[in-house]
Amino acid sequence: MPKTVVMVGALDTKADDFRFVKGLIEAAGAATIVVDFGVMGSPGLEPDIGRVEVAAAAGVDLARLASGDHKDEAMRVMAAGLAAVVARLHAEGRVDGILAMGGSGGTSIVTTAMRTLPVGVPKVMVSTVGGGDVSAYAGTKDITFIPSIVDVAGFNRISRTIYANAAGAIAGMVKTKVPKPRAEKPLVTASMFGNTTTCVDKARGILEEKGYEVLVFHATGTGGRTMESLIADGYITASLDITTTELADEVCGGVFSAGPDRMMAAARAGIPTVLVPGCVDMCNFWGIDTIAEKYKKRNLYQWNPNVTLMRTTPAENSRIGQMIAAAANASTGPVAILLPLRGVSQLDSPGGPYWDPEADAACYNSIKANLRPDLPVIEIDANINDPEFADRAVEELLEMMKGNVMREDVNA
Repeated sequence: MPKTVVMVGALDTKADDFRFVKGLIEAAGAATIVVDFGVMGSPGLEPDIGRVEVAAAAGVDLARLASGDHKDEAMRVMAAGLAAVVARLHAEGRVDGILAMGGSGGTSIVTTAMRTLPVGVPKVMVSTVGGGDVSAYAGTKDITFIPSIVDVAGFNRISRTIYANAAGAIAGMVKTKVPKPRAEKPLVTASMFGNTTTCVDKARGILEEKGYEVLVFHATGTGGRTMESLIADGYITASLDITTTELADEVCGGVFSAGPDRMMAAARAGIPTVLVPGCVDMCNFWGIDTIAEKYKKRNLYQWNPNVTLMRTTPAENSRIGQMIAAAANASTGPVAILLPLRGVSQLDSPGGPYWDPEADAACYNSIKANLRPDLPVIEIDANINDPEFADRAVEELLEMMKGNVMREDVNA
């Protein structure tokens, strides 16, 4: 049975473009389901699922939108309706891949639907905004953006080539079989930064020797959100959240915030979780010239030409501690908090440029003051990158996964 590509577009303005790509996909041996979310003119290509059905999926009569007087509402409605339609098709087993072509408005509508699909389902978006910052469109999903170069509006020697490449890409994606190992290993997430690489690498090695597959996420905002998304989608067995630095960016207004819900996916999923205030000594900004005036006299460190770190204060660390405690308190499964008494990063080590026991203590004391009394706080007399810290973090996680949760406070 051929694989099926769902093709999504506004067929009142881009019918010829979609007809061309549809022919190429089908010539490559895949079937297609065409979905129209156009609102104004008549579709120039007969869809399999029409715009009336898309609007109805959002609970709205298309006639209200067709006048053109409610363009902003039309965008929201068709995005919501299309997301519902695509999610239903996937639940019915009718989506092996999805392809769309459009400008900024169409890209916004379509990627809303693409984000309803699990990671791993091929998603190709030919877009006029494909060469820019597409993070708002992609979210945490694996959407492949192909810059359209010219507008998605008819054929020329450029667009024909781009369209053919897109058709070949999605056809190849849906027909390619992903090799599977003989036995799937349980997945464990780990958060990492350059300043905690030594710790996470050691922990990952131990877990892999124990038969786990470790997914490491760079704690740059996008990395944290992606990790949270996979946990929420049910892929993950346990979480080794060693690098919660994105909380510092949330508190200080840095560029690597993952939002206020960082750490909450594991809490809600109830998976075994180790929480560590890793790299909360630093907030991240871009180049040194981008630092806000109010921060220019702070302890700044140029990590590289494009990233500048700022040492967090005791007050900021206290707020971070409250957030860590709140996530632990909300956990529906086993959780433990590990505190490295000799620093939370490579820079925050005795003699290092960010060594500040007072700021670290503010974080630790805040965690303890706000934490449920039944949850363990384990203090390790080591820097976060010392081998004994990684060993203990893995030991705690393995014990929780076995159901042997250590409840007593420990000073190691």
